[in-house]
Amino acid sequence: MNYQSFITSVLQEASEIADEKFGKVTGTIKGGDSNQILTEADIAVGTHIIKRIKEEYPDYNIIDEEAGVIDNGSEFTWVIDPIDGTSNFAHGVPTYGIMLGLLKDGTPVAGGFTLPAFTKVCTAVKGKGAFCNDNPLHVTNEKKLINTLIGYGIDADHGNPANTFDETKQLAELMLNVTNHRTSNSVFDILMLTEGRYGGVLNRTSKIWDNVAPQIVVEEAGGVYTDFFGKPIDYSHPLTKSTMNYTFCAASPVLHKQLQEIIHSK
Repeated sequence: MNYQSFITSVLQEASEIADEKFGKVTGTIKGGDSNQILTEADIAVGTHIIKRIKEEYPDYNIIDEEAGVIDNGSEFTWVIDPIDGTSNFAHGVPTYGIMLGLLKDGTPVAGGFTLPAFTKVCTAVKGKGAFCNDNPLHVTNEKKLINTLIGYGIDADHGNPANTFDETKQLAELMLNVTNHRTSNSVFDILMLTEGRYGGVLNRTSKIWDNVAPQIVVEEAGGVYTDFFGKPIDYSHPLTKSTMNYTFCAASPVLHKQLQEIIHSK
């Protein structure tokens, strides 16, 4: 099956929907958490992607951030983030994206993302490389972390502020070992990593739909993608994990090792 062609076409269609709504919608807070924003674009994009999956892969499972879980008893599961960086989108900030990943028995095997404002569509299939607008993607060849930028996405924990203070201390340790820190807190940072512009991208607060597509693209671009502490990410029984918190640390192999040394040094 030509997953790459399907993912590319669906992401291009989804980009058009998002483009049409960008700058014209406002966000509402989900579940009382000011970090979680919903717009009508999330619903429209997710609905379109689900429709296309049902047309082409009717037997596959689906996890969508807004629509939830569709269980068809398949070994394959599509994982959708209709608008990644919804807060950015809702405020008219162009660093947002759309992501679509595919798991087979808990392993990312295909995926991609688009950044509509930058006319970028990036895709990867396991064992076949990663591409953006048909150009090969590859993580940086830089060997020294101090010579790189890193992306680090962070959300405030309003329910337990101590967690935020602790995390910013960890971020400070990382910042002191790199050229500087950048963040869009969206898949834009993953694009910068896979184009070789950032040395690494990290996040300690994410969901399954924030990880499946980025992981396969990063790995096919020559990078390493683990949880924040360097362990393999567990996607087994994915339909049961839509509410689970995920962390990640993505970088080139050399820089991933250096990031992990800093993370485990305290």
